[in-house]
Amino acid sequence: MKNQDFEMATLGGGCFWCVEAVLQELRGVVKVVSGYTGGKAPGRPTYREVCSGLTGHAEVVQVAFDPKLLSYHDLLTIFMTSHDPTTLNRQGADVGTQYRSVIYYLSEDQKRTAERVLGEMESHYDRPIQTELSPLGTFYEAEEHHQDYYRNNTSQGYCTAVISPKISKLRKMHADKLKHRPV
Repeated sequence: MKNQDFEMATLGGGCFWCVEAVLQELRGVVKVVSGYTGGKAPGRPTYREVCSGLTGHAEVVQVAFDPKLLSYHDLLTIFMTSHDPTTLNRQGADVGTQYRSVIYYLSEDQKRTAERVLGEMESHYDRPIQTELSPLGTFYEAEEHHQDYYRNNTSQGYCTAVISPKISKLRKMHADKLKHRPV
């Protein structure tokens, strides 16, 4: 399949390791790249700089997906149920603007779909959704050791305590959207 058959989405829901691990499980997802965007600091940011909170960048993933197998609407719905979009600049113990819930859109169609999904999600939560909706600026790929983090570090403490429960929740809530259905 050629690249023009894929769509792109850029999403931030706290630590990019979590979002990457969840989205890699979905049927139709071709590639997930962890990175940074949304900041105002000049030049390519490093993980350490982004974690300082001084660059204004968010930890995000850029997802290539096949819209014939997974719609943008479904991708966003799954994303919104895989993290807590009601906390401002926070996911669990991770605190700071770099951990904000955010959807970066690439077109007016993506913006309209995101607005619709955000509206649909309001009834799923007891508190207001804090997810930012912004046009995508420059995306910077994160350092190599941040790519495929969960797959490469499954037994690491953060992965077992934080990411594995998110994967279990995904498998229960969205089994029909997975590459491999749970047994």
